[in-house]
Amino acid sequence: MIVVLKDNPNQKQLDNLVQWLKSMNIDIHFSQGKNTTILGLIGDTSIVDIDLISALDIVESVKRITEPYKNANRKFHPQDTVVDVNGVKVGGGNFQIIAGPCSVESLDQICSVAESVKASGAGMLRGGAFKPRTSPYAFQGMRDKGIDLLLEAKKATGLPIVSEIMDLSQMPLFEEVDVIQVGARNMQNFELLKELGKTTKPILLKRGLSSTLQELLMSAEYIMAGGNGRVILCERGIRTFETTTRNTLDLSAVPLLKTMTHLPIVVDPSHATGLSKLVKPMAMAAVACGADGLLIEVHNDPIHALCDGQQSLTPEAFTDLVKSVQNILPFAFHGAH
Repeated sequence: MIVVLKDNPNQKQLDNLVQWLKSMNIDIHFSQGKNTTILGLIGDTSIVDIDLISALDIVESVKRITEPYKNANRKFHPQDTVVDVNGVKVGGGNFQIIAGPCSVESLDQICSVAESVKASGAGMLRGGAFKPRTSPYAFQGMRDKGIDLLLEAKKATGLPIVSEIMDLSQMPLFEEVDVIQVGARNMQNFELLKELGKTTKPILLKRGLSSTLQELLMSAEYIMAGGNGRVILCERGIRTFETTTRNTLDLSAVPLLKTMTHLPIVVDPSHATGLSKLVKPMAMAAVACGADGLLIEVHNDPIHALCDGQQSLTPEAFTDLVKSVQNILPFAFHGAH
């Protein structure tokens, strides 16, 4: 349920309303816009008398929200959320590129890539320390050593680091990681999501391989219900009958999500297509349809990469991608909501 207040509401009446709602165990989310203030009511709102609230002098209108996600709902929070990662902002008109290798392989590799992507304009460094792989025989990542190397690259470049968590038991290892990524396979690992909701760290939440947009938002809701509103959504392609590409990049998700949620939305064309030659055109398309950022895999030696070399860009190709993206940014679509 949302309660839209009139301009300059009487503070005493507002305090009385808030106290009354809280007495019914209703949580209240305040959203202050340019012209209106909205109270988002979270909890069992079936016991709330809409007519009684509507009759109050300070209330403009009252509406029930039918969608099951509340905190993530744009109706609760009309203004875009801006996630600030050590001064690097995503959302609300702040566009960022997160770039780096699929997996951390060595200190020289991660530092070399970090320096090159920073020079080209990336705002954050990505790198996998723990790698979820379909085959148990594939390279599984350097694990805690990989995080140590990411932190070394951060010291060398100043770039905030983004890395994927696999399991609740790994939480202590991510204390110094700036953004915790939840991969597609873990999008509905609800125990993990609830634990991440107790942190204050930004969470990059990837869409599941066969998940609907509502399911993605419900997963974000798990994190936000725990008190952590610093969630960035990621469209990384979904599984369809098409086999030419690794996944099918659903770019319609970007403008649709803009109408459904206030959370920032980034696009990962590397995992979506699985082919380096498609990363640039899909990245440009993602920017054109209104994405708040990109997640791009970059490797200094893709041919010999231990993981996903076929979809990784060279530093030179990444520089070219950034230039093309910057040319499109002024014309990006932002009117869906």
